[in-house]
Amino acid sequence: MTHMQDHFLIWLRDAHAMENQAIAMIRAQIKRIENYPDFRARLERHLAETEDQAARLKALLDRYPGGASTVKDLAARIAATTQGVGGLLAGDEIIKAAKATYAFEHAEIAHYRVLAAAADELGDTEAKTVFEEIMEQERAMADWLDHHLDILTRIYLMRDERDLQAKR
Repeated sequence: MTHMQDHFLIWLRDAHAMENQAIAMIRAQIKRIENYPDFRARLERHLAETEDQAARLKALLDRYPGGASTVKDLAARIAATTQGVGGLLAGDEIIKAAKATYAFEHAEIAHYRVLAAAADELGDTEAKTVFEEIMEQERAMADWLDHHLDILTRIYLMRDERDLQAKR
């Protein structure tokens, strides 16, 4: 393999691990959300997209000998679980979850931009198409959060001010 292919495969493995981390993180968030139905519904929709993304990345990895990395996937799941447990103690759990998701979506967008450029350099049009399609889904989730963080924050503050369960 060339250096370019080596980098591409490493980044592709990272993306697969990242999506597995996202799946674990989103599942944990969905289980905890009780009072924010719009956020929960959008996360449920994004979970389905993310599961499909992980499968598509796995199919790309399967084209290479030794493509998938079980160790990275396991580490990503452990990290996501730890993030979920950390939020349990926060009084503003829903806000922390929304901010973390917003930041995570932007990290994913950056990662897929890199992968799309690498795939283009390698002439791998199939992979480039997959990365561009996934990137659009990540942008849609980030845009949804961008438009809803304000209202989510205001609902949280209103619920907290009225001594209603606000954190989740």
